[in-house]
Amino acid sequence: MSGPPSVSVNGALLPLDGVRVHTSLLDLIRSHGLTGAKEGCAEGECGACSVLVLRPDGERSQWLALNSCLVPAAAFDGQEVMTAEGLGSPDRLHPVQREMAERGGSQCGYCTPGFVCSMAAEYYRADGGTFDLHAVSGNLCRCTGYRPIRDAALALGAPEHGDPLAARTSALAPGPSTTRVAADDGLFVRPATLDEALSLLAADPDAVAVAGSTDWGVEVNLHGRRARSVVAVDRLAELRVAEVADDAITVGAALTLTEVEAVLAGRLPLLDEVWPQFASRLIRNGATVGGNLGTASPIGDLAPALLALEASLVLVSSRGEREVPLSEYFTGYRRTVLEGDELIRTVRVPVPPSPLVAFHKVAKRRIDDISSVAVAFAVDLVDGIVRKARIGLGGVAATPLRALATEAALEGEPWTPRTVAHAADVLAAEGTPIDDVRASAAYRQAMLRNALVRFGVERGGLDPGVRAS
Repeated sequence: MSGPPSVSVNGALLPLDGVRVHTSLLDLIRSHGLTGAKEGCAEGECGACSVLVLRPDGERSQWLALNSCLVPAAAFDGQEVMTAEGLGSPDRLHPVQREMAERGGSQCGYCTPGFVCSMAAEYYRADGGTFDLHAVSGNLCRCTGYRPIRDAALALGAPEHGDPLAARTSALAPGPSTTRVAADDGLFVRPATLDEALSLLAADPDAVAVAGSTDWGVEVNLHGRRARSVVAVDRLAELRVAEVADDAITVGAALTLTEVEAVLAGRLPLLDEVWPQFASRLIRNGATVGGNLGTASPIGDLAPALLALEASLVLVSSRGEREVPLSEYFTGYRRTVLEGDELIRTVRVPVPPSPLVAFHKVAKRRIDDISSVAVAFAVDLVDGIVRKARIGLGGVAATPLRALATEAALEGEPWTPRTVAHAADVLAAEGTPIDDVRASAAYRQAMLRNALVRFGVERGGLDPGVRAS
């Protein structure tokens, strides 16, 4: 899109010139009178701020639902966004809006526009097929209750012939715009190439590289973080590659988790267990692989699984590239070997993966919650002997880590209840768990121990009577 920076919202162009660097897409659309989307939690958990954005899908496009409270408005230069107001009007309701109204899916209405946008994204994706209720796993309702909302979702059929939003998906979504938005609080830049992005980061050590902004947006909203220079890297073609080879699978750091799931298509079964438990679809539609690892959170769900898969990272700067095993990447709480002018370029996972895998996440909610403990297993058995064991842990130390002592206790041993019980006790002593608002150290230790016992029974074929000592 040529001309001054702007974003198309419900078919109308909203100017971005002079918009402050840390103005969210939510604040921008609300400032123009589109107040259906709300700020509830400001951290991507409630979904009241959900909007639709058009994104490429092969030779076509798809409507994806995102948390508008987390993303910088300037990041949507040249993009097409749809809010609940754009879906329908009081005298001409969209099918999702109509079903929600007729089936009593709204009471106070605060969360309703967000639900409608998430449901509309699934409505167009399913195209008359089975509606996946996980589409609204990131939308919370505190007064209606979920049954009428579920009923409305399951009553939806296929889009009608001539539906303009369905028709829009038959053509490509806008490509990324090269963007420069200057304001009184700083500068937002979307460079055209990776080399340009690396030059910007090298020239300004304080610049912040932003991809899906699902973590940075929380820092901005809740912790008051600000940066004079923001460099958007989420649409750089060099960071959006994907390759499936005989010896490894390589995915670009700027691919979203939703895109990675589609690219892998079941080739890494361990990650297939991670995706449904990783936040919500709203988050996965925006969060990137590189962003998740770049934040270095000790409670991120992706790192334990990638540790168990023996992943490595290709890091790039204007000085060149280097490959670092993920097990050597984390150096301390929210600290890594990544230099200030480096980006994660790709994640590389060797194949074939171990055949016996599982991902156990312990949290207060089954969906859309932060881990208290996360454990990823990848085990090779040959004639009843553990040939290789890789175990990734999250939530039990200042960094994600490999359970090296437990791996050593398993490898070379027969896969028996006794071996697993002994290794489970070793696993309980891994890391340095602490007491915090999510769980006590003792609880975390118990969950580690039980995770291996459960893995042995559910995936390893051991007698259900096995117990850790």
